[in-house]
Parts: sequence; C-alpha cells; structure tokens
Amino acid sequence: MTYNGFVSTSPLSEAVARLDLVRKEIGKIIVGQQDVVDGVLNCLLSGGHVLLEGVPGLGKTTLLRTLARVLHLKYSRIQFTPDLMPADIVGSMIMETQDGGAKGLKFQPGPIFSNLVLADEINRATPKTQSALLEAMQERTVTSGVVTHHLESPFLVMATQNPIEMEGTYPLPEAQLDRFLMKILVEYPTRDDLNRIVERTIQKEEPELSQVMDGETILSIRRACREVLVAPHVQDFAISVVMATQPGTSGAHELANKYIRYGSSPRGAQALVECGRVHAFMRGNAHLSIDDIRAISHAVLRHRIILNFDAHADNQTPETLLKEIVSSTAAAAAR
Repeated sequence: MTYNGFVSTSPLSEAVARLDLVRKEIGKIIVGQQDVVDGVLNCLLSGGHVLLEGVPGLGKTTLLRTLARVLHLKYSRIQFTPDLMPADIVGSMIMETQDGGAKGLKFQPGPIFSNLVLADEINRATPKTQSALLEAMQERTVTSGVVTHHLESPFLVMATQNPIEMEGTYPLPEAQLDRFLMKILVEYPTRDDLNRIVERTIQKEEPELSQVMDGETILSIRRACREVLVAPHVQDFAISVVMATQPGTSGAHELANKYIRYGSSPRGAQALVECGRVHAFMRGNAHLSIDDIRAISHAVLRHRIILNFDAHADNQTPETLLKEIVSSTAAAAAR
C-alpha cells in the first residue's frame, strides 16, 4: 500500500501511524476533546456523517477547519438560519451571457460541493431546508432540473446543534437524525485543558500545521478499514445491543420496555459494525472486538432511541439507559 509516495511493508501499522500524525497536528490547535476528534475521524473513514451537540465556543467549527487543513480537503461552512433556502445549500441555475451575446442557464454549485461541510446550528433552518441537506448527505448527489451532479469523495457533513437555545429552532425529526452515523456530545474542557487554551491565546505566533494526508489516502484507508474481520459472535453482540433497545420485542431489555418509546432501527446495527471496524483499525487491530462495539455504542445509538414520558419523569436519559443495556448485553454475551 502506498501513502503519499511512501510504500509500507505493513499497511495497517503505516495507516495507524498516519492517523496518529493527524491527531497530533489537530492537537496543535484543538486542546483536549480527544473523543470528539476520534469520533469525527471515525465518521470520515466510515463514510458517514456526524452530529455534534454542545454549547457555543467549544471549538466545533475550529475542529473541522483544522481537519480540512491537515487533510488538504475542501471546506465550507453553512450557517443555518430560518430564512435559509435549499438553493443556498445545493446551488441554483443562473443566467449566463455567453460569447457572442447569447444567454443561457448555468448551474452554480452551492457550498455542499466540498469535502468537509459544516452545517452550523442545523436545527435553526426550516424542515424543507434541512431535507435538502440530508438528501445530499444520503444520496451523495444533487439534482438540478434533469441533471444529476455527484458530490466528490471523501464527503463528510458535520452538523452542530445547540442544546440550550431552543427558541426559534426546528428540531430534526427522528427519521432525519437516523441519517447521522454518530451523535457526539462536546463537553466543557477540564481545568488543565482550559489553562492550555488560555495560554495558546496569548502566544504571539499561531502554530503551523502540516498536511499529513490527502483525499486519496483517506479513501485508501477507508477501503482498508472494510477489510477488518468481523467474527460471528461480535456481529451477534451488535445485533443483540440494537434489539435490546426495541421495546415489545423478544430481545428487549426490561429498561427498554419501561422507558423507551422507539428503539434503534437496523441502521443502528449497521453503524455499530462499521464504526466498530474503524475504531479497531485506528488502534492497530485487524479484528473487530466486543470492546470496540462497546466503545462506540453510545455515540452510535444515543440519537436513535426515543424515550417515553416515564423516562423523563424518572430522570432517565439515553446515556443512563444505554449504559445499563450495553453492560447487560455484554455480560450475557460473556456467559
């Protein structure tokens, strides 16, 4: 396998080393938040999209912009507002004057035609506009009139939503949330991390970033991730976790029957295996393990389960329920 002209005798170890370099370069700008960085990289290598939830000022925009510089990818940012129209995202037909004075229509691509797209505060736009973005995410194409335009690979949408500013928002419907491979919670930095952030703001010079990989290298590593072996008992564990979230079924956990209104769809099982394979690959393993599934289960499933009224009354959250469901399923698999 070749990466940027370097021929490796061990493709797995070389790819892992490159991914470690990516983390190191991002660490020059982003302090802490390693779980968030790994989650975004996981989605990029899995070929999916990621939804980030956190208060403003935690570095979500900076993360994607830094990732674009390190990976030498095209980056665009879309600020979602109530008056944003679908054409503002996917593009529109414009009148163009050609040589000789003749006029004709030409497609003007929108900001969705990038490798890394930041959909900032996605829940501030109307459902019609949200659907335009999510269609492009799902199909990887944009249709204008009778012409279909294909989006360039790799393609990642990182959407953000603010958990505290609910006024003037249009929450994403469950079917659209399910299109996201992961939902990652961005937490406040620790005291030590915050201290390092402040120290960096008073430095005279900004750190220089090196380009570690490019789009072709990412696609090569993505193909290598799909060669990670999945044992039957690990696949069965992923399926058991998803079925344990589905109330009223034979495999449902007792907490699911009590507190969950709708459980995960089959996409949840697919995402557990795909993200689990990338998680294993990023740690230098050629086999998917139950520990890999457990490590990414919350990020993959937290937005795929809908709680009922009793859950809210008893202060239950997707986090508390998934912690118990995944642990119980793992304990049963170990027996």
